[in-house]
Amino acid sequence: MDKTTDFDTHREVQRYYGETLSSSDDLRTTACCTAAAPADHIRLAIDAVHDEVRDRYYGCGLVLPEALAGLKVLDLGCGAGRDVYLLSKLVGATGQVFGVDMTPAQLKVAEQYRDYHAAAFGYDQSNVQFLEGNIERLDELPLEDASFDLIISNCVINLAVDKAAVLRSVQRLLKPGGEMYFSDIYADRRIPAELTRDPVLYGECLSGALYWKDFLQLATDSGLAAPRLVESEALDIGDPEVQAKTGEIRFCSATFRLFRLAEQEPGAEDYGQEAVYRGTLPESPEVFQLDQDYVFCRGERTPVSGNTFRLIEQTRFRGHFQLFGNFNCHIGEYKSIKPKLCFTAQGQNGGCC
Repeated sequence: MDKTTDFDTHREVQRYYGETLSSSDDLRTTACCTAAAPADHIRLAIDAVHDEVRDRYYGCGLVLPEALAGLKVLDLGCGAGRDVYLLSKLVGATGQVFGVDMTPAQLKVAEQYRDYHAAAFGYDQSNVQFLEGNIERLDELPLEDASFDLIISNCVINLAVDKAAVLRSVQRLLKPGGEMYFSDIYADRRIPAELTRDPVLYGECLSGALYWKDFLQLATDSGLAAPRLVESEALDIGDPEVQAKTGEIRFCSATFRLFRLAEQEPGAEDYGQEAVYRGTLPESPEVFQLDQDYVFCRGERTPVSGNTFRLIEQTRFRGHFQLFGNFNCHIGEYKSIKPKLCFTAQGQNGGCC
């Protein structure tokens, strides 16, 4: 894509989110909407967020993983700041949250409620900072390499022109063992170039969506560990005009985890290792879901692949598990579930995948 087209795309995104949309009621599709019901502790945090900030929320998932207390977090494409303020509450007064967005109108809303939320959460001062910038050029912002425990993004990477640049910066900014936890829109095929120049389709998070297999390759190429799918849901576009333009292309919203790890094997390998969840995550005292493959029940020995053993060992989850085994004996390929995104709504074409 040439520089002129690149510039126009960014300008259209700024216009759509700064001028066309004044609240989530103005959206023409459900792509930028979150259907999942939040857990009680997240719902209470949402209730504490100012109404104007909530009204300008355009995310497609809940990007709030476990074990957040005290973390330093970066939100890519933070918009009016709903997720930033949720994280502000969940990381606590000792944590820090940075939000980056390129739309001044959105940041103006976010910025004016910093003191409001600090007071609502009982903090002496705000633990939030907003930066205006393009998430494709994060090297231009005062963000220190290897300084973030967690990076999130909520239905924004699809709006980026150079998605590979975003993921490379994520790898650079995460601490060793750090995580990217994010939701976005994906397509079941590559989007035709002419659709990417439609301002409505792009602004509604559709025509900038990656073919999901291309995303898996981009993530691996960035130096991050293989993506771990947490959940996905088929997208029902609804708007007849938008549906006519997208034709047979199917979309879904999906939440993935990416980690910066010291070592990972190309595939899932079996060394006979096991992990026992201690039940010490406050949000998940009985069951902890790492991804589509792994659901850990408190106190139960669960077989894990070598890569999952390394993940637990190198990340903030280490203290919440007891690990058994080593890498001395390779048994063969670990029989894992391959990431499978859901592009078909329940009750249509054979049911939900």
